[in-house]
Amino acid sequence: MQVIDLRSDTVTRPTPAMRKAMAEAEVGDDVYGEDPTVNRLEALAAEMLGLEAALFMPSGTMTNQVALMLHLKRGQEVIAPKGAHIYEYEPGSLAVLSGGTIRIVEAPYGVPDPEAVRAAIHTSVHQAPTGLIALENTHNTAGGTVVPLAVQRAIQQVAHQAGLPTHLDGARFFNAVVALQTTPTELARGFRTVSICLSKGLGAPVGSLLLMPRDYRAEAWRYRKLLGGGMRQAGVLAAAGIVALTEGPQHLAKDHQMARALAEGMLRLHLEVDMQAVQTNMVYAQVPQAPAFAERLRELGVLINPMAANRVRFVTHRDLRDEDIPLALERIEQALQIA
Repeated sequence: MQVIDLRSDTVTRPTPAMRKAMAEAEVGDDVYGEDPTVNRLEALAAEMLGLEAALFMPSGTMTNQVALMLHLKRGQEVIAPKGAHIYEYEPGSLAVLSGGTIRIVEAPYGVPDPEAVRAAIHTSVHQAPTGLIALENTHNTAGGTVVPLAVQRAIQQVAHQAGLPTHLDGARFFNAVVALQTTPTELARGFRTVSICLSKGLGAPVGSLLLMPRDYRAEAWRYRKLLGGGMRQAGVLAAAGIVALTEGPQHLAKDHQMARALAEGMLRLHLEVDMQAVQTNMVYAQVPQAPAFAERLRELGVLINPMAANRVRFVTHRDLRDEDIPLALERIEQALQIA
C-alpha cells in the first residue's frame, strides 16, 4: 500500500541535490565560526531577507526562544496572536528560559487587530510590562493563514510608537511570501528578528535560522551555546539548507494548489472545512472523534494529525505525487463510510 503522509511538511526527505551538496560540503568547526558552508548559508539568508545577520540553529523552537531571550527582561510579557506556536508548542520555554510570560490577543484567521495589540500593551507597575510584540506568518493553528502586509505594517507601527521590538515567527515564511505574492525582503521588513525554518516546506532535513541586526549576533551566539545548539561541522546540514533556500520556494505554489484541491474534495465528501482558512499548504477539518478518524485513515494508508477532540490537520508538501491527493480523497471517503 502506498502511504500518503499528510501529517506535516516536516516529513519531506532531502532531495538528490541536497544529498549531493551534503556529501560535498566544505566544513569546519561552526562553534568557532569556522564552517564556511554555514557562513555561506547565513550570509545568503541575511541577503534574501534584507537583515544584517543570521545564525544557524537546529530548530525553529530554538530560534524563536533565542529571539525571546534577546528581547525580554525577566518578568516581561510578549504579546502574541491566539494559537501562536511560541505559546502552544514550545512547552513553557518562554517562562523557563526568559523568565517571561505571554499575553494572547484574539486573531481571527491568525490576524490580530492592531488596535487590540495596542490595548494589550502594559506599562503599569501593577502588571507585567510588555517587552515584545510577536507575529506568526503563516499562522499554523489558524489553518496556515497569512497575515496581510498592511496589518503587519500597522502592528509594527503600534510597536514603534510604544518603543517595542517586533519578532516574526516565520516557520513557514516562504509560504507566506508566495501566498502574498511579495518578496522575502518585504515580508521581513520592519521586524527586529525573524525566525525561518528550512525543514518544513523548503525540504531541508534539519535547521532554522534567526535573522537579526548585526549587533545582536554575539549575544544570540552565546544563547545558542547555552541551549546546546553548537553543532560543530554543521556545514553538512547547512549545505542542504542552501539548496532549500535557493530551490525550495519555487515548489510552494504547487503545495498550496494541492491543499486547495484536497479541501475542495473534502467539501464534496461533506466534511466541514473552512475554505477561508485554506490559504497555503494546510487543511483543517472538523470531524467527530478526531483521534479515531485519524486511526482509521492510518489503517487505510493516509497519515494525518488529530489536533483536538474534533479537529484534524492535513499538510501538503513537495514529496507528494500528483496522484496522491485524489487517492487520499478516496481513502478519506472510505474512512467516513467505516464510521
